[in-house]
Amino acid sequence: MDKWTQMQVFVESVRRGSFSAAGRQLDLSPSAVSKLLTRLEARLGVRLLNRTTRTLHLTEAGQAYFERCIEILSEIEEAEDVLTGYGQIPTGTLRINSTPGFAKHQLLPLMPEFQARYPQVTLEFQLTGQSVDLIGEGVDLAIRLGELKDTSLVGRKLGESQRLVCASPQYLESRGQPNKPSDLLQHDCLRLSTSDVFNQWQFSSAAGAEIIEVTGHFVTDNVDALHEYALLGGGIARLSLFMVAQDIEAGRLVPLLNDYGIEKQLIHAVYPHRKHLPAKVRALLEFLAEKFSPAPPWG
Repeated sequence: MDKWTQMQVFVESVRRGSFSAAGRQLDLSPSAVSKLLTRLEARLGVRLLNRTTRTLHLTEAGQAYFERCIEILSEIEEAEDVLTGYGQIPTGTLRINSTPGFAKHQLLPLMPEFQARYPQVTLEFQLTGQSVDLIGEGVDLAIRLGELKDTSLVGRKLGESQRLVCASPQYLESRGQPNKPSDLLQHDCLRLSTSDVFNQWQFSSAAGAEIIEVTGHFVTDNVDALHEYALLGGGIARLSLFMVAQDIEAGRLVPLLNDYGIEKQLIHAVYPHRKHLPAKVRALLEFLAEKFSPAPPWG
């Protein structure tokens, strides 16, 4: 078995966290994956992975080797793109990372049209509220909300989305409507358990900036659950316009505190910098720009 294949098996095992998952991706049995990695370690004379019955953990040497393998495999892919014409025809697996909320309300509804245009592309979505290492996780393109902090990535702005404070008509009928930010302290506000900053609602007016640390009787680790509970009349939520625009238009949710400025989120598509951008990534970037420009569909 050649060195390139051993590297590929090693990288997929680390990315997917198990021999069986790597084997499914590479069409190999778990035992074949295990034997290849054992031979790789024997050839290198160093342990790369600490194995338990359920998990794989990189050793220090394994981490260094993994990072270098990512670079080498990427360079091989780029070389083949140039020589085979792959760079002109979108094909292969396109790994996309996004927050669940943006994927549900904006990305997934567009994907049938994208796949109709590019039937040779297989979509693999990774949905998480946390930023991931694109190169380490093998992600081709990610959607990032807010300011871009990783300067090593290439970013393309897709638009921006205001965050709105809103509640259902049923909730407002029973509890009344807040007229100023401090009134929120007397209401049930829906909170996120995974981010303290998310629960610090920022407002601005002629009097200056104001931050309200909201309280309430409903907490979850999922933004979509906040959205659903607000629709059910469970409390006041602060959600991105891209999630609630249709609900507001239909009257299912009512925007509140409109006289106070509320922060906006920038929305970018980001990807690792490559000299030869794969056609599948380029196709998705152009498709998203077409759909979100000059003005995004959420208004």
